Amino acid sequence: MIGAELADQMARALADASDVTTLRLLEAGAFPQAAWDALDALGLGAALVPEARGGAGLGFADVMQLLEALGRAGAPVPLAEGIGAAALLAAAGIEPPPGVLTFAAAGATIPWGRHAAHVVLVDGVRVTLHAAGSLRWAHGSNIAREARDTPTVTGVPLAEGMLPNAWGSDAARALTAMLRSAQIAGALQAALALAVDHANTRKQFGRPIGRFQAVQQQLAVFAAEASAASVAASAAARAADARGLADATFEIGCAKVTAGEAAAKGAAIAHQVLAAMGITEEHALHHLTRRLWSWREEGGSERFWSARIGALVQSAPGPLWTFLTSRDQEPSA
Repeated sequence: MIGAELADQMARALADASDVTTLRLLEAGAFPQAAWDALDALGLGAALVPEARGGAGLGFADVMQLLEALGRAGAPVPLAEGIGAAALLAAAGIEPPPGVLTFAAAGATIPWGRHAAHVVLVDGVRVTLHAAGSLRWAHGSNIAREARDTPTVTGVPLAEGMLPNAWGSDAARALTAMLRSAQIAGALQAALALAVDHANTRKQFGRPIGRFQAVQQQLAVFAAEASAASVAASAAARAADARGLADATFEIGCAKVTAGEAAAKGAAIAHQVLAAMGITEEHALHHLTRRLWSWREEGGSERFWSARIGALVQSAPGPLWTFLTSRDQEPSA
């Protein structure tokens, strides 16, 4: 219920920024300040920050619907990155600063780096907070034309701390994978809605193309993949809440693999249904599918997480079935 309420709040705040014009301007380098201000006023960036530190004190499972809604809008603002960065800072005992906040593993590219006020770098369990203006930047972008900038640290951080054991030494990658899995699920839902609408209105041989069995079958596959991505992301979030980020590696990996495979299949089907129309500049579809193709690589690809999952299963004692079913049990007190 909390997640649905947050998603509704965010959808209303993004009502004027969830269009092709906004995404096109964003990809040209403009920052949607009005949309960010509307979301910032809701305090959503502190969703995972404990109440004792001034946050909402929510769990990962509570923010999944919020992140899916962000994905459905094409993620025109760095809210997912801000939520993750603030959570990392709070876990390391650092007060999250106001303004646009983002994070990444040390040495990696920074999402939205050129637009951020502060940057969180994670090196194993060490977390450092930097003023974005104190870093030297090399600007870049992914295939969705989202800012992916590489920083060089030139001075001392504003603050630093250590993550607790429950977060693990690969927290930046695991957290990114979980956030992107949820955003992929949302973007798939939006792309599916565009494909279904087109199938119901586009006519060939005197009837909507959605009446043809081949198109119906493809859309059914698309719907199943979108649902699988959403369910997997939610399962990973529940595991992280129950056992900590470090001990939810298996579920996070499964979510990222499921979401990545769904992104590939869903994007292909959407463009098949819409044909050339989906790649025209004024259409929304390619803004979503380019993000799907980009996000599936961030936080670890399917190849990376498949190898990690395989290693976890091979190292687990007992039969595979015991390993899988034991993951649903609550941790002992």
